[in-house]
Amino acid sequence: MNTGSSSTGPGISIQQTFLPHTDPEESLAFYRDALGFEVRMDVGQGAMRWITVGPPGQETSIVLTPPAADPGVTDAERRTVAEMMAKGTYAAVILGSHDLDATFERVQAAGAEVMQEPVDQPYGFRDCAFRDPAGNTVRIKQL
Repeated sequence: MNTGSSSTGPGISIQQTFLPHTDPEESLAFYRDALGFEVRMDVGQGAMRWITVGPPGQETSIVLTPPAADPGVTDAERRTVAEMMAKGTYAAVILGSHDLDATFERVQAAGAEVMQEPVDQPYGFRDCAFRDPAGNTVRIKQL
């Protein structure tokens, strides 16, 4: 059976993922200044900005988006999204660091909300967690 994969994998890579923001400037400060991501695109104005950020030297990006900006989303759905974001249960991303403790110290010093300090998890790796300015969970694991 041919699965379309080769010795180097299926030829598919992750390019972008989306996280909502509630304040583009605060989110930009978190991802650019605290995490050290580069800004790749900044489109729109005011609260209706789509900001693409990512680690220098990597193709993978996070697009910070206005929540529920799609015209097909109902007002009730927008309220649900806003409630989930406020609780921190709407979206998450897991990042990796070669020096978790130094990364934790840098992000904490930038004023990010700490959810969990670095700890060895029973499922096999060490990680920590923050909330970004919109309430998204940002977990960082030791590589």
